[in-house]
Amino acid sequence: MGKQYLPNLAHKDEMLKEIGFDSIDELFSDVPKEVMHEFNLPEGKSEYEVFLEMNQILDKNKTVLEMPSFLGAGTYFHYVPAHVKYLIERSEFLTAYTPYQAEISQGMLQALFEYQSLIAELVGLEIVNASMYDWGTALGEAALMAARVTKKNKFVVPKHISPEKKRVLETYVAGAGMEIVYVDWNEKGQIDLEKLKESVENSAGVYIEMPNFFGLIEENIVEVGEIAHDSKALFVVGVDPTILGIVEAPGELGADVVIGEAAFFGNPMNFGGPRAGIFATRNDKKLIRQMPGRVIGMTKDADGKRAFVMTLQTREQHIRRAKATSNICSNEALVAVAAAIHLASLGPQGLRKLGEVILKNTAYFKKRIKEVAELPFDGINFKDVLVQFDVPYDVIHECLLERNIHGGFYLKPHFPELGESALFAVTETTRKEWIESLIVALKEIIAEAGL
Repeated sequence: MGKQYLPNLAHKDEMLKEIGFDSIDELFSDVPKEVMHEFNLPEGKSEYEVFLEMNQILDKNKTVLEMPSFLGAGTYFHYVPAHVKYLIERSEFLTAYTPYQAEISQGMLQALFEYQSLIAELVGLEIVNASMYDWGTALGEAALMAARVTKKNKFVVPKHISPEKKRVLETYVAGAGMEIVYVDWNEKGQIDLEKLKESVENSAGVYIEMPNFFGLIEENIVEVGEIAHDSKALFVVGVDPTILGIVEAPGELGADVVIGEAAFFGNPMNFGGPRAGIFATRNDKKLIRQMPGRVIGMTKDADGKRAFVMTLQTREQHIRRAKATSNICSNEALVAVAAAIHLASLGPQGLRKLGEVILKNTAYFKKRIKEVAELPFDGINFKDVLVQFDVPYDVIHECLLERNIHGGFYLKPHFPELGESALFAVTETTRKEWIESLIVALKEIIAEAGL
């Protein structure tokens, strides 16, 4: 079965001869013998049999509605209105690839232009690209851009950033020979300004997040920006855009570059991806020429009608090759369009309401979790809350899973100085009864541990 579907099988010997080989074994002779073996594959199945088998496998999964999850640290359960999925499934939008042919891609180009315009208004900066791969790669690109603009090789970031973002950042800058300097947090779980001042000299950029990795809203963002600018470094702010209905836009706080995660709007968690990274800069030619990624512009065609194009392409890899401002070969177009549809649906009032509900739910969660654990840092949290236990958290987490609850993100492997701690997250989707079930389960688990 199956051989009749292999194209050109009758011409196998002819094709081998054409490329200078006598046999298939000779073609693959470079593959080490120790890694070659026969696969014990089952017999072929019909499409319906495969469908049934795949569904049996998928039945092992549990959704966040079947198993309440408090696992945040960068991926969150947000509600996505049904119309968002309906609209992005239109065939005109169903591509992740860059619309190079403007004359036949006006709809997609306009949708991405709308995405850029919405994000620009949201973050308070004028120039936005048509998305990066995700927040982590946007951070790596921001560091490289800062080095190109300032001709300096040091980039300063808080010690308390996501371990995944840290790895992506270090991978991105390794080839450019950049140095990453990490600044410790203070007793409030926020960046230590005195240590920042000691680290910032001769740096290309200073990075901070709203809220920070511990879920805390940093209180000294303006001061951090002033410290960066006094040292002639770019001020880069990473933002969770779902907070921007209730706090001032980072552009208004002095940011030169704003990055973040657009996929928090309009996109489900999808096991962590795909995502769409936000990347915005001030309207400064020096910055625009060095920013990475695609930029969609609005213009007029030969008949004077409104038209959309990819603009400033001489920065990009398909023209400048090795001298391009970034190596992003495509953008997450569909994810960005979904984010734009959701944002347009929310509007300013909906965005403010979303932020208020998340803030209220987070405050309620903090109040309840104090019944069973310690909160080492005092401040205002948004989504994530750092929680410390006397019992090893990996044990607690396993016990929670047995009770059909997904707990928080274990921090000790990444921040051992925080002890048995975890990041628990809530959003607008978190139900009061889920928090009640978590608190009851934690009390039982801690009691069973004899504490």
